[in-house]
Amino acid sequence: MTKDDILKALSNVQEPDLGKDLVTLNMVQDVVITGNNVSFTVVLTTPACPMKDLIQNACINAVKLLVNKEAAVTVNFTSNTSSNRKDAGTLLAGVKNIIAVVSGKGGVGKSTVAANLALALAGDGAKVGLMDADIYGPSQHIMFGVRGERPMMKDNGGKGLIVPIEKFGIKLMSIGLLIDEKQAVVWRGPMVSSAIKQFVSDVDWGELDYLIIDMPPGTGDIHLTIVQTVPVTGVIVVTTPQLIALADAKKGIAMFSQAQLKVPVIGLVENMSYFTPTEFTENPQDAAHKYYIFGKDGGKQLAEEFDIPFLGQIPIMQNIREGGDIGVPVMVSDDEISKKAFEEFTANAVRGISMRNANIPTTEIQEVLV
Repeated sequence: MTKDDILKALSNVQEPDLGKDLVTLNMVQDVVITGNNVSFTVVLTTPACPMKDLIQNACINAVKLLVNKEAAVTVNFTSNTSSNRKDAGTLLAGVKNIIAVVSGKGGVGKSTVAANLALALAGDGAKVGLMDADIYGPSQHIMFGVRGERPMMKDNGGKGLIVPIEKFGIKLMSIGLLIDEKQAVVWRGPMVSSAIKQFVSDVDWGELDYLIIDMPPGTGDIHLTIVQTVPVTGVIVVTTPQLIALADAKKGIAMFSQAQLKVPVIGLVENMSYFTPTEFTENPQDAAHKYYIFGKDGGKQLAEEFDIPFLGQIPIMQNIREGGDIGVPVMVSDDEISKKAFEEFTANAVRGISMRNANIPTTEIQEVLV
């Protein structure tokens, strides 16, 4: 066996999402052959790659079938998170992907989705930050159990930078960490925009694979400020199944699809999709039954209408709500049933981000005239 033999065999293994073979994509490194033992490293597009097992099995089969059926094949993995930020400039220079989580209206669980998305990514080995951009109604400091904490400052060449709070492996920044919870933020648009710009330029985010931005509901000043300040990789839209939520979600999708913005929509996730009485019954038949309290498949149908990927359904679970209230999100709990829905959603989101980076030109900072 030679290195060329191995590479030729692996040229028949396609990356499932990108549609090209591993060798063409330069994803195979460090081929070592000792007798019948073969080892090599596959460089994944993200630590959170949901296709790792599929790629591993395909590589082993390719070598055994096309080179040597007696070969003992070891496939190692590393990752280099895909990014299409060719020139990150000075703002968030170390951040590979900026993902905005948006909704057309409040109350659909957008912050819960953003928090658990960030935690699921970090749980798979990615470096993740979470920016709570909902200035008027911040909630991430509550969900992460850091109420009352204050971020530190550091000196960076004479400029003071805010050091994000770190919790559960996430770098977190929220206006809720800077103000008294009993005080309302009564600011006009320019003050809010200034605060958001400071969250970008005056916070030491460092090197990140993903910066998740928990956006406020609606389509207003903060959304415009974000896309005018940094090149957003893409947005994830959160909705619930009922008609009124879907009507507002359409506005969110339309905002980022209009000619002035052209920010790619990674996909749509449907929260509060159904209820199963898993926590309240020992009868397996009852536990498996789904009750569609807010309607069925509204998010899936909306995704089909706008021809955007449907990223998954998150059920209504008491543990999900309780986790956010007590500062221990479900992705860092021991509730495997609730975690599974977020893991599946995150896997689909990661695939969407990787495909977006491979197939769509870099998102530019926008100049919006409104």
